[in-house]
Amino acid sequence: MNIGLLGFGVVGGGVWELAAERDDICVKRVLLRSPKAGLPESAVTFDVNDILNDDAIDTVVEVMGGLHPAYEYVTAAMERGKHVVTANKALIAAYYTELTALAAKQGVALRCTAAVGGGIPWLVNLERVKRLDTVCSVGGIMNGTTNFIMDAMHKADVDFPVILKEAQALGYAEADPSADIDGDDIRRKLCISANIAFDAALEEKAIPTFGIRTVTAADIAAFKSHGFACKLLARAERAQDGVCAYVEPALVGADDLEAAVPANFNLITYEAEKLGRQSFYGQGAGRFPTASNVVQDCLTVLSGKRGFYTDKAAPAALVGGEAHPYYVRTAAPDDFLRAHTAETWENGAVVTGAVDVCEMLAWAKAQRDKDPAVFIAGIR
Repeated sequence: MNIGLLGFGVVGGGVWELAAERDDICVKRVLLRSPKAGLPESAVTFDVNDILNDDAIDTVVEVMGGLHPAYEYVTAAMERGKHVVTANKALIAAYYTELTALAAKQGVALRCTAAVGGGIPWLVNLERVKRLDTVCSVGGIMNGTTNFIMDAMHKADVDFPVILKEAQALGYAEADPSADIDGDDIRRKLCISANIAFDAALEEKAIPTFGIRTVTAADIAAFKSHGFACKLLARAERAQDGVCAYVEPALVGADDLEAAVPANFNLITYEAEKLGRQSFYGQGAGRFPTASNVVQDCLTVLSGKRGFYTDKAAPAALVGGEAHPYYVRTAAPDDFLRAHTAETWENGAVVTGAVDVCEMLAWAKAQRDKDPAVFIAGIR
């Protein structure tokens, strides 16, 4: 296999190193935005056409990130009959239908295992279980940055801004952490997972989402006193008329599997009709964990695999269906909240009766305008 590598950041550098150890795959060209030391001059290009027009390059590996020009580059590669391997969750979530349809039309492989779970072999096992079983639900801890923050806040009496700065200093959080702490990153991963699990084509940005930006040390103390741990969780499940999918902070029992996931690790789970529950634990990001899944995808393509993880992508409605209690802390309670309140905790927050997740997340989104500090968490 001859690879055209788009991007040479943390993950791209890892792909280069792992490929250099093998004699069956070769990174022939690397597309750079600016010069970088350590690459042979013969491999470097600043013009993507040097990769797209090279018939000897059969596979394009995209690890540059972002939507554009990544979308234009990978579509041009597939149109020229080249296979595509990517770690770009934003790209796959935003252009899921277009990219999977193009791969099928051109008879090429499109693989993105590293896009969901970093180094965890999640998507390949999701594809595998579907051969014999029906997947009922998918979800879990799918973002290492937010899990690091929540884990740290449970272990020490510190507030959110302090831990966020520590996460940034350690390289777990970006300078602009919005995609992580507001739930955008985990929503993209959930969208891809749900699409594959249910042969669907969900509109990613329509998935109801509430992040952890407004959680406080006082919230965490209240959770612990009631025997809970708080994690940012994603969940999608089959429903009668579509798919129920959402992202929210969730209170889980202190002895639940999710509660024990430390630092920046992920725990992703599916439930299948016959097999039951299986969970996959590991590094959700990082140079070699992510690069390993990229190179594993290349080896899968080299073995003859074509297409995507599923050959179906039917538009599916996002529907309600699941209802559970919620912890709600707000300085501006309204009639909706009062009507659903079941109990009040010592810190002044309330716990509701069972409320449909779509209804509750829509309320929380609107409530931000009245109370920017509002925080909610589903109780599992």
